Amino acid sequence: AGGDRGLLQGEDGMKKKYAFLLMGSHYDPERHCAVFETGGQTTCICTVRSLDEARDKALALAADGVGAIELCGAFSEENAQALIELTRNQVAVGFCIHKREQDGLFSAFFSDSGDR
Repeated sequence: AGGDRGLLQGEDGMKKKYAFLLMGSHYDPERHCAVFETGGQTTCICTVRSLDEARDKALALAADGVGAIELCGAFSEENAQALIELTRNQVAVGFCIHKREQDGLFSAFFSDSGDR
């Protein structure tokens, strides 16, 4: 169903397009982003401040031909499912998880916004 999704015509043929979304209220999406170009892939690291911004960004990435989006640990499985549905299951959407026994470590680390 995806066909050419995630491929970008480049000088050396087709390139895959991949994105990683980081979510946190302390990010400035205009400044906090990066793009890495390799011979066969373009990787974008994007930031969003909210689920609403994540929805908008996922739609924009899909429209730009991104074939896979990975979500940081701030996204739940339900959030990932919502983005899968939003992109009509035409974009591979994955999400990061951690082991439950480390919940305390993650809560302690992320209790401060990191906005320093």
